[in-house]
Parts: sequence; structure tokens; C-alpha cells
Amino acid sequence: MPNIKLYTAKLSPPGRAVELTAKLLDLPLDIVPINLLAGDHRTDEFLKLNPQHTIPVLDDGGVIVRDSHAIIIYLVLKYGKDRSLYPEDPIVRAKVNAGLHFDSGVLFSRLRFYFEPILYEGSSEVPQHKIDYMQKGYELLNDALVEDYMAGNSVTLADISCIATIATMEAFFPMDRSKYPALVAWIERLSRVLPQYEQLNQEGAVLFADICESLRLKNATQVK
Repeated sequence: MPNIKLYTAKLSPPGRAVELTAKLLDLPLDIVPINLLAGDHRTDEFLKLNPQHTIPVLDDGGVIVRDSHAIIIYLVLKYGKDRSLYPEDPIVRAKVNAGLHFDSGVLFSRLRFYFEPILYEGSSEVPQHKIDYMQKGYELLNDALVEDYMAGNSVTLADISCIATIATMEAFFPMDRSKYPALVAWIERLSRVLPQYEQLNQEGAVLFADICESLRLKNATQVK
């Protein structure tokens, strides 16, 4: 078996997407924990791996891959027994790619818009416009889910990336589930079919929201 290192944190939705993918591929990872709050991602050693100081980062025997979306595609193409998670059919693959871009460009960017000021800038605010902006993602994804999964009737990398972010968003601000039936069904479907879903995704999502809220309250007392 290859010795693959993944620099990540349980709190990180992109990192959890990589772990979920590796589990589906039955691919063991050597997890190297990165404490973002302690600044592990800004050390000289880490910056040699990723000058952009983001996680996750994959080290596959000296081959360094950055960005969770690039990592999960790399893992499927190199180690997957088939291409079901990233289908070769150009039409289906276009749908998967669109889902990956939706995760990075819409869902995760809106989540970061909320939590980064709390984690890194000492903010204690909960601006309603940021919450509304983040929760709009629920509506956008709900309306796009016209099949069981994002690119058809089987799980792909698009689902894995988006569920890691959506689970985290909902841990911060639970959705009104009556408004988003397709999204709720999709979440429940993935929670059943993804191996070790609770351990690899849900636990980290809840932990992240709890830590962020505790830090926000701490920031509020320091401001006073």
C-alpha cells in the first residue's frame, strides 16, 4: 500500500471530503493533524508544502497535491478501481466538475465569509446578511437536485465535496427542512451510503461549529 500523508484538520470540510473519498476507495491515509488556531499552517515547514497556507495538502511519496478538489480527483484517477466517482463520460463529468466548482465557489466561500472573521480577526458579530448569504446555498442546491445525486443516480466527487460543506453549514445554522425536501433527502441518502459518515464528516462539522461559537463568545467578552 502507498504511504500517503494528508495534512488536514477534522474541523476542515475540504479535509473531510478527502477522507470520505479515501474511505470509498479503501485507501489508507497517514493523517498529519494541522491546528489552524495554533498557526500550524503558517510555519516554515508547512509553507514549503503549500505557500498558500491552506489545508488539506496531500503528500503521495513526494508528489504534493493542494486543494481538496484536485486531491480527490487525483486519488480517484490514480488509485480508483474504476471511475465511478469521477465518470469518464464527458456529459456526466461536466456535471461533476460543475458540482465541485459550486462547492468551492458558492458553498464553501459563503461559509468562509462567515467564520473566518471569528477565527482569525477576533470578530464576535453574527451579521444577518452573512447568514442569509450562506443559507441561500441551501436553496440553490435544493433546486439543482433533480436526481438522487448531483450528477445522476450514483455518488460522485461532487456529492462528497458538497456534503462536507453542507453538513458544516447546517451545524452552524440549521435549515428549515420543510423548505428543502430534495436537499434533505440527499443529505439523508449520503449519510447512509458513505462509510463512517458520522465519524468522518458529521462529528467534525459539529465540532467546528461548537469551537467557532465558543470563540465568538470569547471574542465578545474581550471586546467589552
